Amino acid sequence: MKDLKIELHDAEERLLSSLRNVRRGHRDNAENTNPCDSGLTRGQRIADAVAATMGSWKFIIIQSILLFLWIVLNITAYVKQWDPYPFILLNLALSFQAAYAAPFIMMSQNRQQDIDRLAAQNDYQINVKAELEIELLHQKIDQLREMEIVNLTQSVKDLTDILHKAKIEIKTTH
Repeated sequence: MKDLKIELHDAEERLLSSLRNVRRGHRDNAENTNPCDSGLTRGQRIADAVAATMGSWKFIIIQSILLFLWIVLNITAYVKQWDPYPFILLNLALSFQAAYAAPFIMMSQNRQQDIDRLAAQNDYQINVKAELEIELLHQKIDQLREMEIVNLTQSVKDLTDILHKAKIEIKTTH
């Protein structure tokens, strides 16, 4: 049982050491890299820009205004109705926009999912490290408590010996 505890303790120490080294490496890399140059490919930057643009209120408002103008102009224009009431051309344009926007948004989401997965893995490793650090602190507190108990026991024994000697001296003097 004691060998298992020592073996487990050694494994914990190795894990803590490796986690500390990884953390130092992350810190060093974060200090040496420029936040603007995050190593994204051109396609990834384009996908992020398209997803950010299409996911903004500015885009929604502008697109809503354009759709409203399209519909109003086609309903009220008696001479040049380029897209009469069922608005087939408008539907085609919106379908075309959706067909091209969806892959860009999916690429951006997939990349963000990978980033989130790495962050979750990093959080898990930090939690494991914190758990092991807390366990080590508990062990240190337990050792201090045991040492205090030994010291108190020794003090009680010393006081008992002193009292016993004092009793003997009192008996011999009387």
